[in-house]
Amino acid sequence: MNAWQTLVLNCVRDGMEGTLTIAKWAAIGRCSADTALRDINELMTRGVQVRPEGGDRSTGYFLVT
Repeated sequence: MNAWQTLVLNCVRDGMEGTLTIAKWAAIGRCSADTALRDINELMTRGVQVRPEGGDRSTGYFLVT
């Protein structure tokens, strides 16, 4: 994982309010929405995060426990 992914995932684990969206990832990681989406997709392929079925642009992502 890169430094941004680690930073954001630590915020989520520490009890971030609500679900993790691309916009929240971009704000926490101080990156663009495109970069946030790439990071999320990479973590989903690694099995770290999941997206609920039928998600759209404002989908909330969840950590795999």
